Amino acid sequence: MNFGKLNLILGWLSFAIALTVYLLTLEPTVSLWDCGEFIASSYKLQVGHPPGAPLFQMLGRLFSLFAPSREEVALSINAMSALASAFTI
Repeated sequence: MNFGKLNLILGWLSFAIALTVYLLTLEPTVSLWDCGEFIASSYKLQVGHPPGAPLFQMLGRLFSLFAPSREEVALSINAMSALASAFTI
């Protein structure tokens, strides 16, 4: 097995482990501090506190469209955040 293939396999394995951990410890509702503000601004496509986070808010709005009901919007945006965090690892 060459180094490139091993690097690719280990990269996807670390992504899968991180995503599993993040999804298992996911907050199903709104938690404290900035989380509620970011979820609300993503759902309504409004500007949060300056300087804002336009990419997060657009992706959050996209993921909130897949929520089965309005009560689960926070869960879907938190899942988007977990997915993005796992990709950074």
